[in-house]
Amino acid sequence: MSELLQVPWNMITIIKIRSEPYLSLTDIARIKNATEPKSAIQNWMRNKDVIAFLWVWEQLNNPNFKGVEFDAFKSEAGFNAFTMSPQKRIEGVNAIWIVSKSGRYGGGSFAHIDIALEFASWISPEFRLYIVKEFQRLKWLEQMRWNPHWTINRVLSKINYKTHTLAIKEHLIDGKISDKKAEYYTYADEADMLNIIIFWKTNKQWRDETGIQTKERNIRDNATITELIVLSNIEFLNAQLVETWLSQAERFNILKKTAQKQFNNVVHNQHNLEELVALEHKIQKNK
Repeated sequence: MSELLQVPWNMITIIKIRSEPYLSLTDIARIKNATEPKSAIQNWMRNKDVIAFLWVWEQLNNPNFKGVEFDAFKSEAGFNAFTMSPQKRIEGVNAIWIVSKSGRYGGGSFAHIDIALEFASWISPEFRLYIVKEFQRLKWLEQMRWNPHWTINRVLSKINYKTHTLAIKEHLIDGKISDKKAEYYTYADEADMLNIIIFWKTNKQWRDETGIQTKERNIRDNATITELIVLSNIEFLNAQLVETWLSQAERFNILKKTAQKQFNNVVHNQHNLEELVALEHKIQKNK
């Protein structure tokens, strides 16, 4: 089964090989040479740096790669007499970075996305960025389609986020803190106060426990729907309490008691939550 990346100037076919995304080099090459895309691929593959990159990629990703046999290509690359085709690249070395598909429609040379992006960058750095952007969009849609729980979590986690951060800015930062680093710690400190109430730990403690350090992930990504509903509610309540000039310790006690009551209420309405998940799954499935 194939999909299409909709980028300016062309449509790029994407297929799955061993559960990995492979993009059509033929489609990408048409940006360079619409009538003879093969020649663009061959010219790119004559580059000594490209051959070195392919060798390293295979070493990292392919336990059956015959690196010794491929050394001949490495030593010849860069010379005027050196020619390299995708088929020559595969034969005798058990390469997996590229596959060939026959057929008038959807046929051509397909490369693993790591390699395809390198080729796209050689064609045009701007074109490469368009491909990355569109691929990220497709991955997002795939997550939405197969993980409705993740979808609901993301929506719930953002409901009162802006209200909360705006209240912090207006009442705890503006006119009081001018240092950017101190501003960051103020936002993080308030967020962690809520994290402790809901998850019994700070975001840093969660990162230390899980080993996840990327900024794109945080403790709230793995929260249950129940936890996120209560979090959203006390986030809004904290935004109101910040305006009353109560200390953080006073606000913490109020929020903790409120959260405990709401957890009990939400548990009693578990059936409604299950219906929400089922409905979301149905919506995504029908898209």
